[in-house]
This record gives sequence, structure tokens and C-alpha cells, in this order.
Amino acid sequence: MIDGSTVTHNSADNDSIVGIQAGIVHNSTVNIHPPVSPQEKYKVGVRFLEDGVPSRARDMLSDAIANGYDNAEVRFYWVLAMLSARVYHDLSTQELQRLRQASGRVRNYAEGEWKDALRVAFELLAMLDTADGETGRVLERLRALSPCRRDEILRHFDLVLTGALKDSLWAENRERAEAARFGNGRVQRVWTYFEPDPIGPRALPPRPSTAAAAQAALPVRASLFFAVTACLCILSLVADPAAAAIELLVALGAGLAATHFGSQWWYQEHQQRAKSRMLQVPHTRDPASTGDGFTNRVRHSFDHYFSTRVPHGFAPHDWLGHTVHIRNSLVAEIAVLYRESRIGVERVDWLIRYLAEDARNRYSRGTLFDPRPQNQTPAAKALCVVALTVLGFTTLTLLGTVASGSGASQLVLAVLAVVGIVWSGRAAASSWLEARGEERRLAEETQEYQERLAARQAAYQNWKSFLDTTRPSELEMETWLTCDKTLFVDEALRHYQLTWRDLITHTILVTPARPYKRGRVKGGPWRYSRYSFRLFLVTQDGVREISSEFDFTDARRGNRQRSNYRFDALSSVQVSERSEVGYDLELILTNGPARNIHVADADTHQLAPDENAQEISEINLSAAGFIHTFRLLEGIAADGKGWIERNNPNKLPSFRDAD
Repeated sequence: MIDGSTVTHNSADNDSIVGIQAGIVHNSTVNIHPPVSPQEKYKVGVRFLEDGVPSRARDMLSDAIANGYDNAEVRFYWVLAMLSARVYHDLSTQELQRLRQASGRVRNYAEGEWKDALRVAFELLAMLDTADGETGRVLERLRALSPCRRDEILRHFDLVLTGALKDSLWAENRERAEAARFGNGRVQRVWTYFEPDPIGPRALPPRPSTAAAAQAALPVRASLFFAVTACLCILSLVADPAAAAIELLVALGAGLAATHFGSQWWYQEHQQRAKSRMLQVPHTRDPASTGDGFTNRVRHSFDHYFSTRVPHGFAPHDWLGHTVHIRNSLVAEIAVLYRESRIGVERVDWLIRYLAEDARNRYSRGTLFDPRPQNQTPAAKALCVVALTVLGFTTLTLLGTVASGSGASQLVLAVLAVVGIVWSGRAAASSWLEARGEERRLAEETQEYQERLAARQAAYQNWKSFLDTTRPSELEMETWLTCDKTLFVDEALRHYQLTWRDLITHTILVTPARPYKRGRVKGGPWRYSRYSFRLFLVTQDGVREISSEFDFTDARRGNRQRSNYRFDALSSVQVSERSEVGYDLELILTNGPARNIHVADADTHQLAPDENAQEISEINLSAAGFIHTFRLLEGIAADGKGWIERNNPNKLPSFRDAD
């Protein structure tokens, strides 16, 4: 029996635990907020039914009807939910009574497609205890329904319909499954269901300015420079006005030229030194430089995408060696930007892939290591040197002018003024270059930041739009899974040469097969990239069990395993629930070892904040077919042949009978 162990909620990171692949939880447009109005409850109930969660659908649809939202359409889906994934004997006396009462109200609904479909559904229930030859009229009416309504009835009545009635419909059911199995681009689209929703783009903002001290010192240093410069100008003009005027104009021009070209030279050299320091990272990775777990996963992802996005003419290992410094820088950037978000690296893979492609494209354009060409550096350096040379020569000429036209005291003052100019000019120039350089750097980095963020935003929108348009809906995923199960059952019937008349009942258990990826919408069941199908066919002679693993992307099957055992060979069935592992079903046979079947993994570490652990667990067990399978095997283990007598499809109580 299922124990009553408590399942607690853990809001830990979405990374995987040992042996279990981390899952992807997508936002749902229907199941995010609790429905309020009866109409909303109806819509959510239908979505649950389409998604393969009939137990929740029954609750929602019953609540909608109880609150006054009742018509042929609502009642049709309510009937499907009541019978989906259940055999007739699973219905309680109260549920049968509700179905009979609903059957009597059909005539009160407005004529139309929904009333016709509802009438056929109840007629199929009434035919379960009818002789084979009397079902033709109901089957004709079923086939006359629209394909959508007919397919919905056949899908959700799968376990209810038995014997000759199901034999009459099976060939059509199989053909529809074969036609829809790979419909809507299944092979090309399924993988996107297991892709995580990408996290939004980010970029490192510009470094804050460090020029506060230089800006504070600049006024004092500049004032001193201009004061001593004015002193030299006055001394020279007093000594020889005409010559001094010419020399001062030349000095002014040389000084302005030196300032203009010198600032370019200083800034470009300063930036080159900063870039060189950034790129001088050791190639070897000591334990201290390997980073934490998230950083290592980011590094591995960068290595993967850089090895698959290689420019023409490079081998992957050569390209990895050529870009080792760039990758280290990008790894550090991504780790800093996203580590605090506590996310798996899969959600940022889109950005890593974009950065790898961007590095390849920049290399092809010749701008990989520096997007801004520095061709102006040699010219600026040469012009600055020339201007400084002219300025120095002009300064000496000014001293000569002062010496020729004034006394010794004026010459001493002129020499002291030149010394003051050199000292204060150097100090003022240092402060001005630092302040101006930081201002220019901040402007350039701000522009680069905006350009990087805009490019990443565009890449993010492209990837997100691709996922949104390509990712299969829950209905498509459930339809493909249903088709796989139908064809798996058909293959088993053919192998054993059985018809539905030969079966008492059947059940199929759908469990994850490792290694797998998994995903779900919020409030929905887990869906897996690899499944294990386990089919139990119950006949008068015993139980036939067939199992096989499926790759859900292309429906490729692994090795089949088959076993047969008599009713008395199944001695007991047990279910163990462990919050860290999940659910296991154990079949104990009298003539062999116990059979352990892993049904579902634990979910508590991957719940949304407003999800209930017990509710999600029940949804997953229902979608796996566990509830019906457990009841079936438990009944056989407890009663053996007696179970057959009570569940013989040829001895069903009449749906028309009153309680």
C-alpha cells in the first residue's frame, strides 16, 4: 500500500540531484492562476483533460457544473473526464448514479454537435452489456460525428470500451494513430519542449569613474601652471615685445598641438596596457582558479560552443587555443552576471552560443581582439613629439629674449618660471589626462555596453521567439504519446494473436527511462525525452507483460521484454514512496524474484512557489497510468481467479439499471 509519508516543499536550485536529470518547468497560459468563474474552471478542466490529467479535470468540470455552468459541451467533457483512464468497474455507485442522471438530462440541451456527441457517449456506455450484433447502430452514429469529437471519445473511452465493441473500432483507431504519430513536425520540434525558458540578457555595465582625485586636484595645478606661465610671458614681453609676441604665439600653437595629440597617445597607450593586463591570464588552471560549480559548467559550455563555432581555416582545438583568453574573460563575465540568480547553465546557453558565434564572426572581420582599430597611435605619437620639441625650443628662445633685454634678476625669475611651468604643467597635464581619459573611457564603455546589451537582447528575442513558435503544445505532446501507446498495444496484440474479445482488461504504465530530459508546464505532469512502456494484458489464462523503452523524439523502441505468469503467481503488490527518490512499484511473484518498477522521480526540489507537492505528485501518477495499474495488479494479487469473475467484461452491470 502507499504509505503516508509527508512530502515537504524545498525551494532549492533547479540543478539536478544525483541520478535525476533536472527538469524544465514552463509557464502555462491556463494553469498559472487558480480559476475563479465557472467558465474559467471549465476551460482549465478541458485543458487538464487534453493534457492527460483526468482526475484534475473531473474536479474542475464538476465544480463548474455545480456553480451553474451546464450545457451539452460542458457535460460532454465532464463525461469524458469521468471515464478517462478508468475501467467501468472503477466507477463508484455514486459516480454511476451521477452519470445516469446526466444521461436523463441530454434531451434538455440545445440541438447541435455537442448534444450529438454527448448522446453517442452515453449510448456507448449503454452498449457495454449489449450483445455484439446490436452495437452497429451506435457505431454508425459514432462515425458520423466530427473527427475531433469522435477521436476524443475513443481516446478517453479507451479502458471502458472492451470486447467486440472495441474490436470493431480498433482498426480505425490504429490507422489514426499511425497517421498522427509524427504529425505537426514531431521529430523536428519535440526537443524544444525540453529546452529551458531562456533567462533575459545582461551585460557588464561600465566601470565607475576613478578620476575623482584627479578632478579635485586639477583646478589647483592648472591655476599654478597658468600663473607661472603668465609670469614668463610678462618677463619676455617687457624685454622685447615684438620678438616675444611671435615666440609666445609659436609656443601656444605647439602647446595646443602637444595637448591634442598627446591626449590621444596617452589614452590609447593606457587602454592597450589595460587590455594587455586583462589578457595576461595563466593558461594552466590551478585549483584556486577553476571557480565554483556554476563557473565550471559555464566554462564547459563555452568550450563546447567555441569548438562547434569555428572560423574557416581553423581546427576546433586550434581555435580553442587561439581564443583561450577571450573565453576566460567571457566565462568570468557570465559567472558574475548570472551566478546570483541560482539558475542552471542551460538557461544561459543561448547567450553562450551567441557569444561563440559573435567571436567567430568578429575574427572573420578582423576585429576579434579589439573592435576599435588603433591606427592613429603612431601618427599621434610622432606629432606630439614634434610639438613638444618645438615647445621646448621656443621656451629656450623665450629665455634668450628675456636675457638679452633685461637684467640678471629678470633672467633668474624667468628660469624659475620655466621650472615652475615644467613642474606644474606636468602635474596639471597628469590630472587633466586622467580626468579626460576616464571621461572618454566611460563614454566609450557606456556606448559599448548599450550596443552589447542591444545585440544580446536581439539574440534573446530571436531564440525565445523560435522556442515559442516551435515548442509543442501540451495537446500535441499528449497526442503523440497516446499514438505511441496505441501502436505499442497493437503490436502486443498482434504478437500474441489476441483480439479485444480475448482480453478481460489491460493497463499500460508509462515511466521515465534514464538517461532522460524532462519538462512540464506549471501545474501539469512531467513529460520525458525517454519513456519505458509496460503493458499488462489480462486474459483468462493469466497476465502477459510486455515492456520496452522509447525515445520520444522519433518513437524508436529499445529491446522488448516479455513475461507471462498465472494469476496465482502474483502474490503481492507494494508501493514505496520516498521523498528523495520518488515512487517504486514492487511486484512479488511466488516463483521468482521481486520485480521493482520505478514509477516516478521526486518532484519536491522542482516545484514552483505556489505549487502543492502532493497535488503535483498525484497529477504525475495519474498521467503515468499508475492508479489503474496499481488497482488492477493489487486486485489480481489479492483475489486471483476471483478477481476475473468480478471484472469479466461480459458480465458488466447494465448502465441503464437503477441503483
